[in-house]
Amino acid sequence: MPTTVRIGCASAFWGDTSTAAAQLVAGGQLDYLVFDYLAEITMSIMAGARMKDPQAGFAGDFVEVLAPLLPQLAEQKIRVISNAGGINPKACAAALQAACDKAGVSLKIAVLLGDDLQPQFKQLAAQGIHEMFNGTPLPPMCVSTNAYLGAPGIVEALRLGADIVITGRVVDSAVVSAALVHEFGWAWHDYDKLAQAALAGHIIECGAQCTGGNFTDWRDVPDYEHIGFPIVEVSADGQFIVSKPEGSGGLVTPLTVGEQMLYEIGDPQAYLLPDVVCDFTQVKLQQQGKNAVHVHGAKGLPPSDKYKVSATWPDGFRCTASCLIAGIDAVDKARRVSQAIIDKTAEMFSQRGWPPYSEVNIELLGSEATYGPHGQRRDSREVVIKLAVRHPLKPALILFSREIAQAATGMAPGLTGIVGGRPTVYPLIRLFSFLIDKTACTLHIDMAGEQHPCALPAQMPLDSHDLPTPDQPPKPQGRADASVPLVKLAVARSGDKGNHSNIGVLPRRPEFLPWIAEALTPAVIVDWMRHVLDPIHGRVERWYLPGTHSLNFLLENALGGGGVASLRIDPQGKAFAQQLLEIQIPVPQSIAEQLD
Repeated sequence: MPTTVRIGCASAFWGDTSTAAAQLVAGGQLDYLVFDYLAEITMSIMAGARMKDPQAGFAGDFVEVLAPLLPQLAEQKIRVISNAGGINPKACAAALQAACDKAGVSLKIAVLLGDDLQPQFKQLAAQGIHEMFNGTPLPPMCVSTNAYLGAPGIVEALRLGADIVITGRVVDSAVVSAALVHEFGWAWHDYDKLAQAALAGHIIECGAQCTGGNFTDWRDVPDYEHIGFPIVEVSADGQFIVSKPEGSGGLVTPLTVGEQMLYEIGDPQAYLLPDVVCDFTQVKLQQQGKNAVHVHGAKGLPPSDKYKVSATWPDGFRCTASCLIAGIDAVDKARRVSQAIIDKTAEMFSQRGWPPYSEVNIELLGSEATYGPHGQRRDSREVVIKLAVRHPLKPALILFSREIAQAATGMAPGLTGIVGGRPTVYPLIRLFSFLIDKTACTLHIDMAGEQHPCALPAQMPLDSHDLPTPDQPPKPQGRADASVPLVKLAVARSGDKGNHSNIGVLPRRPEFLPWIAEALTPAVIVDWMRHVLDPIHGRVERWYLPGTHSLNFLLENALGGGGVASLRIDPQGKAFAQQLLEIQIPVPQSIAEQLD
């Protein structure tokens, strides 16, 4: 058994830089190289790609990036784990095997199968399944249906000797936790260790987002051009250090790591994964030398007997057009032109007997449209009109895409043309999430043409009484006789989960937390972010994490459908934290003076 295991992550999403893997292989001294490609939005895109080409539906970037590194991986005995298989993992493995053959490198490639429930769709439809968030029934037709598997299948592939493991839909952190379970021989009931492993995976799964990328204090981050991708060095007790390759750009501090810890999670006391229920509230982050942070304190409880399943289904069509309009009163001109385009095409639909638009979203970029009522810029001399529309009929949106051009000569002056030319009409793919018994998925490993079954570990029931009691943040002491913007007191990051968004807030100093918590109540967040919350189903929850003196907020139904179903310029809530950081926080004058 090794003393420590070093794991580097070279991809945060499908389309991430092609330079990270080579950087990590050259300077990371790795035992494992992992890649994360999948998100709800990615599964939707891959489902659409497979509709056009049965051989598509996986992350081709994975093969392109690995191909030139295959000799080094073999020489250094670096094992690779990735969910690049998407909704077509066998095709991904075949493409990688061809690259190995071409390079003359012999590596054992294993494919984990069992997450794809599309062949069982008729049986699922007969079970009266409803969406886990909004209660709607299962659509009559889905283009993909995939369960979020955990680590056991990957562990079995590693036990069988795989050098490279390709999966379909697994939880993002499983590519890391599986390596640790395999190397350290942890039992499936070592829940605190599994929670630490899940946290290690969660922190590095988004690549450079824990090494200075997307960090609030972006001015402090050196050398974006060569930003280092993350490495976790994990001990047999589950504690780990987050770092990056020596000499690379970026920054690793408790705040960069802490922003990522809170990223895209809900309840930090019950972060639900297939192998463990994680409690991150007592996690501590400690600087351990330059660009190295020590992480410990995650706790675990038995998981449920359910998998989360994400299905994607077609709901008509969408089209997005962007055009620049410049000159005097550009914002007012943009409003009139965009509404005129919608009104004219809607009238043409009616004349043809077509139904009206299902949804219209008009955003004037440059007028601080994403800020809603908090926007400070009331006019501009150049604005990008972003028109996004949805309709059940493709011909209607083809008509829309053609009619926009007339605005350049028949409407207000200063419209310079459609960005990128005439817009394309795409199928609109929506996400449908539900829970299913783990027994519905039959896991097996495909390696060298042989099938190897994979049994799930025995379940220990989770007693709801074992769940920790939520902690409440301390009350401030003293009188608030000044105010400062939140950004002076804290860093923050936001992200998405389906149609929900989270905002994690980490104080720059522990003593700031009571004042922040007193000011940022759920009611205040609802009011501040009202322009993005669904007026009927939008709500906000808040949790406190004593270990990092931080707060996590979940904004339910805040993304206009989320992912590729949303017509907004920010369909994943990536800029929500930036908006919140401007809110004024009442503090004592003594604190305000420290920050000037």
